[in-house]
Amino acid sequence: MITTFKTFIILLLFSTSLNANELMQRKTPVGEIKVIQLPKRVALEAHSKESYFNADNGLFRNLFSYINANDISMTTPVEAEINPGSMRFFVGKDDQRKAIKSTSEVVVRTIDPLVVLTIGIRGSYSEDRFHKNHKRLLSWINKNKEYEAVSEAYAVYWNGPFVPGIFKRSEVHLPIVKKKIDKQKPKLKIDNTR
Repeated sequence: MITTFKTFIILLLFSTSLNANELMQRKTPVGEIKVIQLPKRVALEAHSKESYFNADNGLFRNLFSYINANDISMTTPVEAEINPGSMRFFVGKDDQRKAIKSTSEVVVRTIDPLVVLTIGIRGSYSEDRFHKNHKRLLSWINKNKEYEAVSEAYAVYWNGPFVPGIFKRSEVHLPIVKKKIDKQKPKLKIDNTR
């Protein structure tokens, strides 16, 4: 019982102070759509066969246990892929030299720099809110033809699980690239049928 209470207090303190950690990026203002470059970073990932929004997926718990057991600082925000579900914490700069290894619950990997289209969101972390804002990013892509999406959108969360929904901040990121424009003149097609 004491251990459960202690874990609850640690999670509560962690979730309310999540914004005090090292920042990996700046928050995108609510309702604003921007193109941003994310840096190279070291991720701790937990995976689930179920949707991220399934309340029993255990992703946060696995990652939180891993950083506590290995005394690792993390950055904010955290990322979540939706279906199948996964969650990523990012290792703080001072701890990236530590010899941290993958386990059966947490995979350690380096993610290369990435350009994403992002939208800032306020409110609870819900599947409906994620899809609504993902559609807004797709609409932006359709109007800005010089860009194209290169992989699936994912969620970005700034606050821990115990922050009330009306105070939570999140984003949806859509990895993109600028389309390559072929500046060569079109080649003439030669008809060799005669």
